[in-house]
Amino acid sequence: MALWKDSNTGTSPAPAPTPTPAPQREPASVASLNPDTARRPAPAPAPAPAPQRVEVKESHIASDLTIEGKISGSGHVRIAGRFKGDVQVDGNVTLDSGAKLEGHVKASVVVVSGELIGNIENAKRVELLETGVINGDVKAGSLTVAAGSRMRGQVEFGYDGEGRASKSDKGFGNA
Repeated sequence: MALWKDSNTGTSPAPAPTPTPAPQREPASVASLNPDTARRPAPAPAPAPAPQRVEVKESHIASDLTIEGKISGSGHVRIAGRFKGDVQVDGNVTLDSGAKLEGHVKASVVVVSGELIGNIENAKRVELLETGVINGDVKAGSLTVAAGSRMRGQVEFGYDGEGRASKSDKGFGNA
């Protein structure tokens, strides 16, 4: 069976499709002289979407509260009142002016404007502001002390992490 009628019957077969010619390129020497036809660099890919910023929450103990217990977890803690107990968080601890904290603190950044009775352990940074008072030892990567602040205790700073070496371990201490 034929798909078209025979030419003897007076009808012609369907014309064959004609291929479209490929666009011709100019020689490289001509293309480089003509800026309209010169090759342009490929457009830059779209920038990757910015990673969504995870907002860290801050817990607040108001100035008219007195709480006794333990704080642990992630996030920031701001104490404006009185708290008795240990604080261990992955975030920052801020002790406002007029606040009092009795307990040990282990946090990334500790800012003291109030009174802290206890030790600060393995903080990346400790800031003792001009109204701040610390009665205890401080171990931190860096320590900033403002004029007018007070502290009673031992301080060790400038070392990273928990692998702090004392002078006697390095051979500088007692013989």
